[in-house]
Amino acid sequence: MENLIEKVETALNSVRPYLQTDGGNVRVVEITEDFTVMLELLGACGTCPMSSMTFKAGLEEAILKAVPEIKKVEAINLVPAF
Repeated sequence: MENLIEKVETALNSVRPYLQTDGGNVRVVEITEDFTVMLELLGACGTCPMSSMTFKAGLEEAILKAVPEIKKVEAINLVPAF
């Protein structure tokens, strides 16, 4: 699992500068036994109404593309879009 976390972090690093520009970030909480990545959106990303699009189009896509072992990506604190 340690190797998977490194791969996921590398994938997230490609998206992090965009999040940080808007005062946000993301943290890997865990990778479950069924290969689901649990993320926590931090800073502005935790409360932004656009966070669901950022999550789907940015974070989820980056992880699934870079780490084929991962089956699913979830955010523990995603704000639903209005």
